[in-house]
Amino acid sequence: RMETDCNPMELPNNAGFEEDSDYRDFEGTDVKDMRLEAEAVVNDVLFAVSNMFVSKTLPCAEDVAYINVETRERNRYCLELTEAGLRVVAYDFDQTDERLQTPYHETVYSLLDSLSPAYREVFGNALLQRLEALKKESQS
Repeated sequence: RMETDCNPMELPNNAGFEEDSDYRDFEGTDVKDMRLEAEAVVNDVLFAVSNMFVSKTLPCAEDVAYINVETRERNRYCLELTEAGLRVVAYDFDQTDERLQTPYHETVYSLLDSLSPAYREVFGNALLQRLEALKKESQS
């Protein structure tokens, strides 16, 4: 059952983000495109979860993007990414539930750390391996 709490009237007229859209003009400024930010978040921690990808169903904009994540425990979440941080907005892919009042996390690491013990273990092990490699490098 696909269900989103999105009123189509709230979407900007150029929700298709055509190539010739006005968003191109923002490249030199501080305005962040949250879709790019979301892709970077996914690339950062994909190795430590079962599945993670930017939603293609929910609307992305300058100020918001949605990321689907499945933890190694097989729990599914839809995350909202805004300037305020990341938070869980649903317990399934491509959905939002406005009744959920979950806290914002400043980083994806903090959010996943709170949701997934397996993430914590995999991420911790990767960190240890990296430190060991650096240690060996500095000794040679």
